[in-house]
Amino acid sequence: MIAEPTLLSRSVQKENSVVDVSSCASVHHVSSERNENRQKTVRGKRKARECSENAKRKHSKSSNGSLGRAENEQLKNGDVEAVTLFEVVSMGRNAMQAVVDDWIDAYTGDRDSALLDLISFFIQCSGCKGMVTAEMFQSKKGTDVMSKMVEDLDEDTGLQYKKFLAFPWILTVTWPLDMDSGEYPLIMSGLYWKRFRSHFCEFVSVLVAQCQNCVIFDGYLLNTLISLLTELSDSRVRAFRHTCTLAAVKLLSALVNVALNLSVSVDNSQRLYEVELAKMASKRASPRLDRIQRKISELQDRKCEIENMMDAIFKGVFLKRYRDVIPEIRAICMEELTVWMKLYSSVFLNDSYLKYVGWMMHDKQPDVRLKCVLGLQALYQDQSSSKMDLFTIRFKERMISMTLDKDHEVAIQAMRLLMVISQSCEDVLSPDDHKNVFQFVYCSHRPLATTAGEFLYNRLLSNHELSKPRDGASDQERHRELVLARVRALIHFHTENELHQHVLYLVDSLWDSAGALLKDWTGLTSLLLPHTSCQEQALSSAEEAFVIELILASVRQAAEGPPLSGRGAGKKVINTKEKKLQIDDCTKLTEHFIKVLPELLSKYSEDAEKLASLLKIPQYFQTDTCDHENSQCVRALLAELEAAVDRHTDAGLLEAAARSYQSLCAQDLPWHSLARPSFDRLIQHWTDTLGTRLGESLSDGCFTANEDSTLEFLSTLKKLNAFNVAQDLSKWSLYELGTRLLDVEIKHSGLPMEVTIEALRCMCSCILWKLNTFGEGLTSRESALQQRSQLRAFCEKCHRCLSHAEQLVREQAFMCLSDVLIAHNYQLQMWDSSAGTPLLYTPDPKLQKALLSFVVEHVFTSPEQDTHSSKVSESECGDGRLEDLHRRRNLLAAYCKLIVHSVLEMSMATELFKQYVKFYNDFGDIIKETLNRTRQMDKMESARTLVQCLQQLYLRLKQEQDRGNTCSSRVQTYSSIKELARRFSLTFGWDQIKSRESLAMIHRDGIEFVFKGFVQQSEKHSPPYISYLTILSEFSSKLLKPDKKTIYSYLQKFAGEQVINNREESWMPLIYYRASLMGTAEGEDAISFISSDTNKQPSLSNRSRSPSVRQVNSEGDQRFLSPSLEPKGNELLKSSEDSKVQQAPLSREQLSSSLVSDKVLRSSDEVDVDTVDIDG
Repeated sequence: MIAEPTLLSRSVQKENSVVDVSSCASVHHVSSERNENRQKTVRGKRKARECSENAKRKHSKSSNGSLGRAENEQLKNGDVEAVTLFEVVSMGRNAMQAVVDDWIDAYTGDRDSALLDLISFFIQCSGCKGMVTAEMFQSKKGTDVMSKMVEDLDEDTGLQYKKFLAFPWILTVTWPLDMDSGEYPLIMSGLYWKRFRSHFCEFVSVLVAQCQNCVIFDGYLLNTLISLLTELSDSRVRAFRHTCTLAAVKLLSALVNVALNLSVSVDNSQRLYEVELAKMASKRASPRLDRIQRKISELQDRKCEIENMMDAIFKGVFLKRYRDVIPEIRAICMEELTVWMKLYSSVFLNDSYLKYVGWMMHDKQPDVRLKCVLGLQALYQDQSSSKMDLFTIRFKERMISMTLDKDHEVAIQAMRLLMVISQSCEDVLSPDDHKNVFQFVYCSHRPLATTAGEFLYNRLLSNHELSKPRDGASDQERHRELVLARVRALIHFHTENELHQHVLYLVDSLWDSAGALLKDWTGLTSLLLPHTSCQEQALSSAEEAFVIELILASVRQAAEGPPLSGRGAGKKVINTKEKKLQIDDCTKLTEHFIKVLPELLSKYSEDAEKLASLLKIPQYFQTDTCDHENSQCVRALLAELEAAVDRHTDAGLLEAAARSYQSLCAQDLPWHSLARPSFDRLIQHWTDTLGTRLGESLSDGCFTANEDSTLEFLSTLKKLNAFNVAQDLSKWSLYELGTRLLDVEIKHSGLPMEVTIEALRCMCSCILWKLNTFGEGLTSRESALQQRSQLRAFCEKCHRCLSHAEQLVREQAFMCLSDVLIAHNYQLQMWDSSAGTPLLYTPDPKLQKALLSFVVEHVFTSPEQDTHSSKVSESECGDGRLEDLHRRRNLLAAYCKLIVHSVLEMSMATELFKQYVKFYNDFGDIIKETLNRTRQMDKMESARTLVQCLQQLYLRLKQEQDRGNTCSSRVQTYSSIKELARRFSLTFGWDQIKSRESLAMIHRDGIEFVFKGFVQQSEKHSPPYISYLTILSEFSSKLLKPDKKTIYSYLQKFAGEQVINNREESWMPLIYYRASLMGTAEGEDAISFISSDTNKQPSLSNRSRSPSVRQVNSEGDQRFLSPSLEPKGNELLKSSEDSKVQQAPLSREQLSSSLVSDKVLRSSDEVDVDTVDIDG
């Protein structure tokens, strides 16, 4: 009997030195029956404390004990004394070699006892808290042995047991039922148990290594061990299966090393034999030849024996467990299989074994697929691809498709696998395969993109054919030719795939592998500047544009670093080394481009697109390294900047120039004294020009400029607006100039549309700058009033522009209003009370209504197109449709921001929510996000908005039906309103506790809306709005069961028992709604009576089609009217039968006082209340 192993205890029990030999028949022949085993099992816990460990039985001598040297080493270091192999291996330390040596000594003295110690070790490592009994198997016939090999549950004792043959013993392992709880050492969390796994694997390897020259070939040790591991790895218990499978494959790996050593010994002996045989006959020693030949035969026999053992483990364990239901076991098998292939390729590296790796690359678990890919990487790197040709051809498509794996790590390693295959097997991947794989440089996951970038660099940019120098060329020319060849290869790749137009993502993917090329700004800029010796290699205009984009992207990457937008969840925190490298790169690019950039700007002064890219480079200059030595270069750069903005009016170019001026004019920059005066002169020149032209163009308050003056006036205004966005230009009185222009348009009209738009932008930028700087110092009441008057005047002007004849003017006025109102609201939220009086402004109701009307008219248009899928719309309407959709989405997003930031009341979102289903393909994401944000602000008010939305749509449909207009396209159908309610209910999510008050309020308002003015005694007809209950039923599924009963009780107070039991056709919506509350199948019958697209009452002829309804009526409908049968019924519902139909409906106050609100957030399964406060 093996003592009960305690996983967490490493202390020594002194009383275990005395052994009850009769408790374990390790040597004696015992013929025990199952009853005897049961008795031993029942006494297992008690016996475990009284009997000793097998390793200590009769061999607890200090000189040759099985754990003697290991214990001595542990005790010398002051560690706790260990008793069992399990405890010693768990401690780890440096005693593994001593543990194995002690065990070998014990095995040499008494192999049965030592072997049982080893068996106990594997049982304990499986987390088994039971015991092991053994009986000798001496019968050669074995007629009934296999019938006894069972694994079952003893119902009498509640213990599980497994009986199996581990020759020469029949072992019985008994353990308690709770072992299936899933806790065993290999899967336990914590650093201690992680180390235990490595110690466990190391023990198996060291054991075989130390025994390879002695007891491993005795025909006893490994045979018993392999039988044990094979049987336990086939157990139904996960702990046995997992632990023993790991031990078995590690044992096979150790045997592979033994076989390799034997192969080396055979080769050495064979060479020695050949050398001895090559000697002359007179000098040849025949006895020596015989000894060598016998040694060779002995080594070959041992090698054959080891291979037979390996084959037994492979067939007995691997073939059964490589498709185990537990993914950890499958991963272990795949990992070790590739190790065997790499170490012992002569036996394992063939198609018979490779097929298992290919099959398991389709495994559902990413860990298993990852082990397969990592193993294949090692095999292809080991120059063994010639033996894998058939495997490569068979599974090439699968390896390529794994780059699209949903697990990022598997996809990355699959990309590395293809990289290794491409290097070792030139012809395996076709050009199309390379093209498809290289496109991953544009994917959103950066690690995968950088791996694809490394593949691209190794395949295309580091090709030896690109680096062939020209005869007689200097080092500088050779370097330039190499850079040119690599850049042209990159250009060819970028233009060939036509997949992505942003060079920035390509540079980010290549940054880690091709950083030397991308940071070679001297070589890259030399391609753009004139070079007398290489005129035949001049770049085309398109190639020059790509090189400029490449330079700009590399400058940005060096200055800011990853991640880019769309790559990475947030800003990467860089360490000190990376920060120093970034500073060095910025210093180098600043020193280089401060000298070269003026020349480049002069060369491309007529090309606005290239010029815009070059003008962005000064934004990334390192200001800390600037000095006065480059003053002449700075002056040249400022001159080229001024010339560029004077010559061009392109919006992108002006924005880039404004940002560059902002960087150069920084206060802490040594160049500030040069850049700031140049900037002021430029702005002053434009302001004077604009004022002069405006004075010339106004005559009697009308704009009378000719075409040339208007173009000059417009270009100057665009430049000022672009620079006003980057820097505050308030001291040049731009707001007053914009006011004069808008006054002309409002009073007399006639102002060109583009001038009106630029005037609105100018005034908006000035207002935003004033709002930004308003609270910086102490604010007086007079300044606050002045700012508020200015803000009100601007809003009034924009309000008038909302009715302008030109649509672009209307849209610009709307966007300006949105930006200003949101900025003002943000200023109020961040206002510091110590700064004085805040600037208070609230848009008047007319302006709010005008904003809503604008959105309805300009955003929710063309409903016929929006009802189709977005893909169909794109294919039919093309780029124009997409541009229009983008514009409308921006307008809607601006209006939603006004609601989310509490500038407008939440009820103003009603019109937006009405269009949720109708325009779902185009604006569904924006409306849904707005709905979620408003719910976070005030969930009750948000729910009221939804109720108001549905009721307004329903009333409008009712009115149109009363008028007979049933085909109006402006009115949503009944089915669409019901679908809208269903979509609203889905937005509440799965957390029913969080939204129970909101949902209860929706039902309460809906019931009051339907039964408003309904008197139970006098009314014989159904309420006019009763069909609204079908719409309301869409929210019933989100209610908790106690809340459903509460709502049902509230419904009874309004409708009464007689009305609820009414089976007339006009009351079918009520039946359907009641069924949704009670959770029964009656609603499936009632729904057939409710029209999908009309609100009219169904005809009586339909009643014959629903026999189930008549059956329910005949049964008295007790299942709906007996809520007291519920185990936790509401008191209100229990007394519902006592409250007669004569009772008046409860008011909101009465309902609120009768219901209890549960504010504790618990899961729906733990809710122990039956009521909810449905009063808002």
